[in-house]
Amino acid sequence: MWRGPSKELFVVSGESAGMRPAIDTELVRRLVDAQFPQWAGLPLTPVDPAGSDHVIHRLGERRSVRLPRHAGAAGQAGKESWWLPRLAPHLPLAVPVPVAVGAPGFGYPWPWAVSRWLEGEVASVEALTDPCATAVELARFLTALQRLAPGGVPAQHVGDVSLVQGVGPVQDVGGDLAGGSLAERDRATRSAIARTGGVFDTAAMTGLWDAALDAPGWGRPAVWFHGDFHTGNLLTVDGRLSAVIDFGGLGVGDPACDLIIAFTLLSAGSRAAFRAALAVDDATWTRGRGWALATALNAYTHYAAVDPRVAAQTTRQIHEALIG
Repeated sequence: MWRGPSKELFVVSGESAGMRPAIDTELVRRLVDAQFPQWAGLPLTPVDPAGSDHVIHRLGERRSVRLPRHAGAAGQAGKESWWLPRLAPHLPLAVPVPVAVGAPGFGYPWPWAVSRWLEGEVASVEALTDPCATAVELARFLTALQRLAPGGVPAQHVGDVSLVQGVGPVQDVGGDLAGGSLAERDRATRSAIARTGGVFDTAAMTGLWDAALDAPGWGRPAVWFHGDFHTGNLLTVDGRLSAVIDFGGLGVGDPACDLIIAFTLLSAGSRAAFRAALAVDDATWTRGRGWALATALNAYTHYAAVDPRVAAQTTRQIHEALIG
């Protein structure tokens, strides 16, 4: 399971990373051997690059071990272990269902996860064998995910409150299901527009951002969204989609944030196929373009100067979002 850039590169979190404990293979080995002795004899190999949210090791041939790097990712192991086994049987692409959740130990402070290993390479525009077929497959995945909100996930009860069909209190054993909003990113996005005026079209970016904020909101029942649906969280085998990973942003609400993929992986023709297959209305599409612009600007202003790959990816994302 190749792991691309994490959501920290693409989503404005507004949260400090805080403490980052030292995580090496020796620590991972000790945690696995102490808590899951049935896997103590399996080889452990670091995955590089692993992303900035987690340190990842391959455990044997069939599993991966993921340790959060910072407190902002500390709830992901529990969240994925609760929801992914319930969602996975209904999704048309593989997802990394956790098989065990480890406890803090040996000075490491947070829960961590062992998941099934998924083969594949990170998705890229250049590697796709059939972009339009990929677009339809992406729409098929999101359609399946969104259809689960009305009744595809059993009700769960936590204490004296009820989680019905995945919609309920946002802090529970299943993690935080509340998504962010474009409005929360207004100040940072306008600042980034001003800072990048010498590189991109300031008037076009401002016009798109204003349109996204002014677009009517999601007026239908809340649905599931992946929350971090970009190329780094898609795997391919032989140029075809094979898996969707990293569900730390999984939530329930407005699915416009998942339209980012249309501007990171697709071009005009395949993007049209994606929109048609997903049946996206004008307001949701405009909000999705806003999400693509905001997240790309965040990554560009923070990382483009030091990471040419991020610079290229986010430049493309901004241009594609402006095209629409």
